Amino acid sequence: MSLHLYDTATRTKTEFKPLVEGKVSIYACGPTVQKPPHLGHVRKEVNFDVLRRWLEHAGHEVTFVANITDIDDKILALSAETGEPWWALGYRVEGQFHEAIRALGVRPPTYEPKATGHIPEMVELIAELIDAGHAYAADDGSGDVYFDVASWPAYGSLSGMRADEMASDEEADLRGKRDPRDFALWKGTKPGEPATASWPAPWGRGRPGWHIECSAMAGKYLGPEFDIHGGGLDLRFPHHENEMAQSQAAGRPFARVWMHNAWVTMAGEKMSKSLGNTADVGDAVAQYGGRAVRLYLAGPHYRSAIELSDASLAESAAQLERIDSFLARAGEVLGEVAFEGTTGDRRDARAAFTAAMDDDLGTPAALAALFGRVKDGNQAIASGDRDAVGWAAVDVTWMLGILGLDPAAPEWAHTQGAASDDLTGVVDALVGTMLEQRAAARANKDWAAADAIRDSLAAAGLTITDTKDGARWSRERG
Repeated sequence: MSLHLYDTATRTKTEFKPLVEGKVSIYACGPTVQKPPHLGHVRKEVNFDVLRRWLEHAGHEVTFVANITDIDDKILALSAETGEPWWALGYRVEGQFHEAIRALGVRPPTYEPKATGHIPEMVELIAELIDAGHAYAADDGSGDVYFDVASWPAYGSLSGMRADEMASDEEADLRGKRDPRDFALWKGTKPGEPATASWPAPWGRGRPGWHIECSAMAGKYLGPEFDIHGGGLDLRFPHHENEMAQSQAAGRPFARVWMHNAWVTMAGEKMSKSLGNTADVGDAVAQYGGRAVRLYLAGPHYRSAIELSDASLAESAAQLERIDSFLARAGEVLGEVAFEGTTGDRRDARAAFTAAMDDDLGTPAALAALFGRVKDGNQAIASGDRDAVGWAAVDVTWMLGILGLDPAAPEWAHTQGAASDDLTGVVDALVGTMLEQRAAARANKDWAAADAIRDSLAAAGLTITDTKDGARWSRERG
C-alpha cells in the first residue's frame, strides 16, 4: 500500500506516512447538536468511515476520535427560543445524529468525547496560551479570553486567507477585543444565560469557545501530535485555522495532514440549516435505503461537491440493485458449497480498485473497478464458468466491505426483517413505471385512470406529491 492523500495545509498530494508505524490517529470534528443532521452533515461521517476502513485494510491500527459539541452559542439560543433545557436539547439531537449515521452503516468512533466533559483540559490549554503571550483576558470585566492573532505570524496558513480578508463579522461581539480577528477562547457568562451553562475558571465563570474545545479534546485522546485532522470544507476557516493556530502556539505540533470533504449542494448552494435547503437523513433512508444513500455519499470523490436530487439518489439505488442482483445470481450458481476456487496468480483482480483508493481515496475509479468485476461475473454466469463466478463474487464482496456496503456486514444487521434495502431499487423502478403511466393518463386527460393509479399507490402505503419536476413518491410512516 502506498496511500497518497491531499493535504489541505500544503495543498499537495503526498504519500501518507503515519507518525507511528502501524498505527494511525485521526480526529474528525463532529456535530454541534442543535438540530437534526442533514445529508450535508453525514457526508463527512461516511467519507471518513471509508478512510478508516482503507487504513485498517492496510494493516494499520486506527484510533478514530470524533467529538460532540454539546455547548455552543447556537444551542443556547435555540434553547432560549424553545424553552427546552440546553442539555436536554443536546442529548436529544445527539441521539438523532447517532441514529442517522447508524442507518448509513457508519461504525462508531474509537472515542467520542463531549465538550462539556473536558472543561478542565480547555482551561489548562487557555492558561498555557496566556503564559506564552498568545492570549489575553479582556480588560472590560466581561471574563472573556481571546487568542491574539497578531502574535502568531503563521495565522492564515491553513486556509490561505490574507489578513485583510479576516475582518470580523459585523454582527460579531467585539467586546474586549484588541483586534477584530481575535477569537474567543473563553466566554464570560452573560446576563440571562442559564447557570448550568457556565463553569469556574481563573477569569471568571463562563464556557469555552468553540475552537478551543477541539484542540483540548484532540490533545487528550491523541497527544500533542497526531496523523490526520478532518471535517467538512466549511470548517477550514475559521474553525480549523483557529484550532491549528492555538494548538501550535501552545507548543503542540497538532495535525500532520488536514483533510476536508466538499459540500452536498442544492441548486448550487451549500446545504445548510440556516438556508433551509436541507435533506433529512431519515427521509432519504426511508425512500432509498441506507446502503443506497451511503453509496450516493461515498461514490463521488470526497473533495468533489455533490448536487442533491431525487434522480441522483435513485441512480445510486439502481447501481446497488445491479450489484446485489449479481451477488444473488452468483449465490445460485455457487450453491451452498463453500467456494474454494483454483490456485493461481490473481494479483491483478483488485489492482485497479487498490490503485484508485491509494490515490487520495479515488472512489469513482474504485467503483468503476467494482462494476468491472460485476460485469466479469455476469459474463462468467452466462458462460457457465463457476470458478470465475466465485472469484468475481469474492472480489465484489471485498470491495463492498472496503466501501462499507457489504449487505452481510454487522453494521447492516438492523435492516434485516425491515423494509429491506435490497428491494429499494426494485420498488423505485416499479413505482417509477406506475408514475409514468399516471403521467401519460393525465396528459390524455384520463383522470379516472390517473386517480386509480394514485389510489393503488396510496393503498400500498406510498404518498405521491406532484411537483414542477414531476411526481415524487415517499413511504408513509406509521
